[in-house]
Amino acid sequence: MNRRTVGFVTALAIAILCTPRAPALEPDAAQALGERLGRALADEDAAAIHGVVAEINRHLGAAAGEPETPDVYVPIPMTATWLKADEASQGFEPAFRKLEQLRWWKIGLDPTTLGHPLREPAAVLSGNVAACRAKLDGADRSLAFAKEAADFLIWTQEQAGGGVFPFPASRGVSQAAPFLSAERFLARAAREGRLESVLRNGWLIDDGRDGGLQFDNGECGVALLELYELTKDRKYLDAAIRSADWAIRRPLVPNWNYNSFSVSLLARTHRVTGETKYLEAATKKALLGVIPGQLTDGPRAGRWNDAHNARPAYHYIMLRSLADLLLALPANHAARPRVLAALRLGLAARNKDFMDKGAPNKDKAMEVLLVVNQAFANDPNFLRETLSADALDSLAKLVSEQARRGSYPLGPREWGQFLEYVVRKRGD
Repeated sequence: MNRRTVGFVTALAIAILCTPRAPALEPDAAQALGERLGRALADEDAAAIHGVVAEINRHLGAAAGEPETPDVYVPIPMTATWLKADEASQGFEPAFRKLEQLRWWKIGLDPTTLGHPLREPAAVLSGNVAACRAKLDGADRSLAFAKEAADFLIWTQEQAGGGVFPFPASRGVSQAAPFLSAERFLARAAREGRLESVLRNGWLIDDGRDGGLQFDNGECGVALLELYELTKDRKYLDAAIRSADWAIRRPLVPNWNYNSFSVSLLARTHRVTGETKYLEAATKKALLGVIPGQLTDGPRAGRWNDAHNARPAYHYIMLRSLADLLLALPANHAARPRVLAALRLGLAARNKDFMDKGAPNKDKAMEVLLVVNQAFANDPNFLRETLSADALDSLAKLVSEQARRGSYPLGPREWGQFLEYVVRKRGD
């Protein structure tokens, strides 16, 4: 196997086979399984992918779908109520103060000193676009914030070249997991004499076969599509298309949630442009690089098999990609039943937590639940069977109560989307 793949395959083997309570497996055997899955995904060999995943699931046994860290549930206040429409209209203005404090995204900054990923300004952009769409109080200010964040993202894309939204090539600046992972990758590239090929203008532009660049690239591309739909300014669409074209070319990797970011971007790009190539790529990446990792039976059916992707945040990230793809697929598309079944199973697997235990996740769950409740508004049976309406009701009450107490209950993207939903769908 190419030396570039060793790092991500080792991490995969650890994540999958060192799951809590998983049966013991020799390190060499775990490494071999990881390598086989990596090769099968890179080759887009469906039979091999499913065969290796089945073998992994057998080794995991009862530990399949168990998160690497215990779930933490936020109790749902029993007497809480949704925000009223007038409260929601005013609800984004307090975010401006926080955004002003966070406002690090400046054109011309030195990425080697940066401790923030591009997903942060992408979330700011997306949340402010939602505030503009809903005409929340301060919408003019939101539009200015959105355009500033978008212009910064486009600058980073130009600095990186190749269409990708890159990752800061900083070292020793942040102890956050994505930065530590990037540091390890850069150190390995330096040892192998490949540093110049993966860096440009202080940005990491190539992750070998790790796949992690799909995260920020997908988030940034989707946010720019949203701004284009609001403003019709072609420069935002052009930047998003460049990121989607980059995503098409990326190979599938064993981290299911990484692939899902490209699925969302490509599906959304198809919905805006109508170009078939984006739908075809999104469908292939979902069928081969996301859905195979989902458990279809057992006590954790609907979750993803490995310990990392079994965490609630990643679970809902992958469900978002399936929902995005489903919205892009024609009613008679051959892949639609499989995508719908995976979405249905995944929603039911985690949504029940909101009623039984509390919120296992807020931000990513909110984003998915809003999309699903709107997409299936005319299908009450689907919403009831997947507990999607009940889960949204519980989560909405939680974040509404937190907001009334003066906290900032969600990230800027999800907060803007929630307020937009309240104003448009639940206004008095």
